[in-house]
Amino acid sequence: MSKKKKLKGFESLGGMVFSTDPDYKPEEEYVEDESSIDPSKQKLYVSYDKKHRKGKVVTLVEGFEGALDELETLGKHLKSKCGTGGSVKEGEIIIQGNFVQKVIELLEKEGYKVKKKGG
Repeated sequence: MSKKKKLKGFESLGGMVFSTDPDYKPEEEYVEDESSIDPSKQKLYVSYDKKHRKGKVVTLVEGFEGALDELETLGKHLKSKCGTGGSVKEGEIIIQGNFVQKVIELLEKEGYKVKKKGG
């Protein structure tokens, strides 16, 4: 099996290497602007989960809309206030342990609309 060579510098053309059209101009990519959304306009869902985690309980915060760095900052703030570890994956904040009520209170202080999800 042969390996495919990658041409450098052509990624910006969307893979276009050659065109016979003299008036060809590559289309500009549409870059979505992830500007910050006011916390009062966001609705976050807080729940706890232990499925697929070897029985360990985690608190999940879902529904955040905005830039990834803002989500990571919010996750870091929540983890430090709860005094535990966690991570930010796939658009949700994962905090180790059952801190649902504490996270809801912290998010409401930040100005977010929060709803408890699950039992």
